[in-house]
Amino acid sequence: MQFGLSLPNRGPLATPEDMREIAVQAEALGYGYLTVSDHIVVPRKIDANYPYSETGEFRWTSDGEVDCMEQFTVLAWLAAVTRKIRIMTSVVVVPHRNPLFMAKSIATTDVLSGGRVTIGCGAGWMREEFEALNLPDFDARGRVTNEYIDVMKTAWTNPNPAYDGEFFKFDHVDLEPRPVQDPHPPIWIGGESMPAIRRTVSHGDAWYPFGSNPKFRMDKIETYAARLAKLHQVAEAAGRDPATIAQSYNCAFHSDTEQSHVDGGRQLFTGSPQQRAEDISALAETGVTTMIVNVASNDKAEMLGRMAEFAENVMPLVK
Repeated sequence: MQFGLSLPNRGPLATPEDMREIAVQAEALGYGYLTVSDHIVVPRKIDANYPYSETGEFRWTSDGEVDCMEQFTVLAWLAAVTRKIRIMTSVVVVPHRNPLFMAKSIATTDVLSGGRVTIGCGAGWMREEFEALNLPDFDARGRVTNEYIDVMKTAWTNPNPAYDGEFFKFDHVDLEPRPVQDPHPPIWIGGESMPAIRRTVSHGDAWYPFGSNPKFRMDKIETYAARLAKLHQVAEAAGRDPATIAQSYNCAFHSDTEQSHVDGGRQLFTGSPQQRAEDISALAETGVTTMIVNVASNDKAEMLGRMAEFAENVMPLVK
């Protein structure tokens, strides 16, 4: 099992000095992934439809902070300040950017990092951001996402790339450099819904659900396993071997303090080091090989302490 954490690219810790310290320390502590979130603009008025909140409220606006460093820029910067840890979009809202720009930027960062890029992909959820960016129709975002991923794969792998789709067309261009990773950086499909599951099967190297979606709650081993079975069912129906789909998991509710589950009892991945390690080992038995844990804080000393606590007390106990 490898572990990762989210690098702050907004709020009080989004400074070059603090971000560098957190990134370097994460690498030194043995974390395998640094993830970077994605918002190009944050509209001042957003309908309450955020999928990872019980109320639908977007937590970024609830604290009055709406800043956000641009994801691909931070990814390239991380390539320069780290040496071994993988750097990952978690997730890039695929329809937000021109797919040839993304292919070029990702390939460049993969070269600069020595092949350490992972691309977490999502279709997006905020209609207001799509409209502010003058993007293709929000209601077509799933089809756009699939097509843009196809465009990027074509750009990375075809020596004479061309594409003729519903939303994007190109021909007669050169797109060097190619990524270091062969055939391309791993594509993790974020999401828990059936469209996300189908996209994982058709376009992904790994499934990357968040355990905290109230509509598809996967904060118990059995609920995660049930959703995984659905993924495998879709894969088999499509003629894809489920074993070719890697499993990753984002755990927003991790805590070293025991929490109560909404249904009663202890919340998974909270509590003592032994409790958390046993939970992680049980998740690993389902096939999960990478877990992104929540060690975030707006206070640098507290965040560094949470990072160290997990690395020193929990990681060594995981089977």
